[in-house]
Amino acid sequence: MQTFYKHITAISLALIVLFTTFSFTVNMHYCGDTLVDTAIFGKAKSCGMEMKKMENNPFKKCNVTKTDCCNEKQIVVTAQDELKIANASFIVGNQLFFTAVINTYANHFQIAPTQVLFKFNYIPPLVIKDIQQLDEVYLI
Repeated sequence: MQTFYKHITAISLALIVLFTTFSFTVNMHYCGDTLVDTAIFGKAKSCGMEMKKMENNPFKKCNVTKTDCCNEKQIVVTAQDELKIANASFIVGNQLFFTAVINTYANHFQIAPTQVLFKFNYIPPLVIKDIQQLDEVYLI
């Protein structure tokens, strides 16, 4: 049963490391105030109503501008790029202290073996002779 829990713990820690180093982008296309399409890892499909920029714009002379009703939004979720490996270095005195504490507590909390103290089906032997009367020892 312990190996099952160890495997589950190892898999969950591996998934945590994977998801913390995983980055992605969410692209959204709005037409007016309504969301038309959402895409992860790619470009969102447009509704086909966005205005195309032309160099020979006929409205340029009139100072009339048309506003585009479409809007693109992009959400970028960045993750951790570098993993730092922690070096655990102990001084020899600390190592001796930790091993002494672990050994003390491991020996202190040992589980004693269970012993049968009473036998309920025990039948005592039959008394054949009264030894006190034979030795003439009487307790007063």
